[in-house]
Amino acid sequence: METSSVPAPVGGVPQALRGILPVLVALPVLLLLNWGMSGSPFATYLLSIIGVNVILAVSLNIVNGMTGQFSIGHAGFMAVGAYVAGVLSLTLKEVAISFLPVVVSDQIFLLLCLLVGGSAAALCGFLVGLPSLRLRGDYLAIVTLGFGEIIRVVVQNTDAFGRALGLSGIPQTSNLAMIGFWVFLVVLVARRIAGSSHGRSLWAIREDEVAAEAMGVNTTGYKVRAFVISAFFAGIAGGLFAHFVPIINPGSFTFVKSMEIVVMVVLGGLGSTTGAIVAAVFLTLLPEALRSAFTAMGAEGSLAQKVDQIRMPVYGLLLVALMLLRPQGLFGTREFWDVLPRWIARRRKGIQ
Repeated sequence: METSSVPAPVGGVPQALRGILPVLVALPVLLLLNWGMSGSPFATYLLSIIGVNVILAVSLNIVNGMTGQFSIGHAGFMAVGAYVAGVLSLTLKEVAISFLPVVVSDQIFLLLCLLVGGSAAALCGFLVGLPSLRLRGDYLAIVTLGFGEIIRVVVQNTDAFGRALGLSGIPQTSNLAMIGFWVFLVVLVARRIAGSSHGRSLWAIREDEVAAEAMGVNTTGYKVRAFVISAFFAGIAGGLFAHFVPIINPGSFTFVKSMEIVVMVVLGGLGSTTGAIVAAVFLTLLPEALRSAFTAMGAEGSLAQKVDQIRMPVYGLLLVALMLLRPQGLFGTREFWDVLPRWIARRRKGIQ
């Protein structure tokens, strides 16, 4: 008796459709969000910054959280993606697909530029990670810190990248739908990695690299792959950033930016994608809350400068308080989508 090779439906949904179903559900929601926020430029800009920071935090969490490595050069990969995507976008600025509406044509070229920028960042991640991830301890932090500074110096001294004055004229084609799509994608990838055999190997490396290697796990290979995936999404975040700010300059990708992303990951909980998202949203909105507080107090002078001066000390105080009160971070290694079903089940049991 022959058996069918077609996968059986799971929960009423065909197996072949389960992989793409989240994307099909997310796309109309993102388009509706983009349409709804079109009349509020400041809110759109703020949500765009939040989206970019979420991509950066979740992607860094794959290396620092799941794998247990310590990378502090994430802004360098962001810079690679931003400048490569920006230069390519400037080159293709006058090109259009004639049989498509201008908006659709712009988004297709934006997606192409993002993929090229992300791939360039992933290549840099491979070239940096392959030799350095064979090492243990703080050596990776030193290597990634040096890489970030090298990228910044190269950009400052390259005419094609606008030198220290920055790169301007990049088409402002990024929107909330595109940013939301990549936020959704990086979260989906992080979740799928965490629940896969690849993710279990990463968790094993994090807990005890020597024991994982003794059990036959190719620790260097897994760490390099995690590093490349993380660098790819950092490049995507940089490309998105380059397409909604008027000008990009080396000052946007300094060591301070890398440390901001590390703070987001540590604050949310090393290994928790949910924690990285919550911390990224909170720390992005914090400067705006500080500006509102200064305005309410009638502060004089450069408000932005005052906020920039007080922001890092506030971050430091938050980290000190967190390490004293909750060293594992806000969420530890737990995820919202793992805790919620158990909470609902307990509530139903209590009602019955």
